[in-house]
Amino acid sequence: MLHPMKGNARPLREWLTTFHLASVVVDPFTNESAWILETAARVLHQFADAAVRVNFIVAGSPTDAKKFLGPLADQFLTFSDPDRIMIKQLGLNQLPAFVFIQGDGTVPASAEGWSPASWRLVANHIAQTVQWQQPQFPVAGDPGSFKGTPALA
Repeated sequence: MLHPMKGNARPLREWLTTFHLASVVVDPFTNESAWILETAARVLHQFADAAVRVNFIVAGSPTDAKKFLGPLADQFLTFSDPDRIMIKQLGLNQLPAFVFIQGDGTVPASAEGWSPASWRLVANHIAQTVQWQQPQFPVAGDPGSFKGTPALA
């Protein structure tokens, strides 16, 4: 089940009925996830009009998500995952992460932590799948590469 900030929780397969998911997964209790928010928003905006549903998955309650994301929680579809069930099902070990979930529920591309090269690979896969222009990596203002924090801590 994915729990959006607005609306009712639905099973993952229902979120994938029409579009793939391009998800940035963050932990609202870590600096590392905060460091990537501006870059993540830029990447999600790039794909906003493509045949993919862009979103944040926040490892916290809806209140934690709103506090952490601020206005981004209103700009993008945002799911709360306080028990990290979805994060565990995605097989993530580190956050932040950038994950592409295809319409059939498979995860053909994901990146954990932040490095322009690894996020570029995910973005390239999304762009090729939905025939869209990929974002540039890195750009001025993007943070330097860093390892993420434990996803299931």
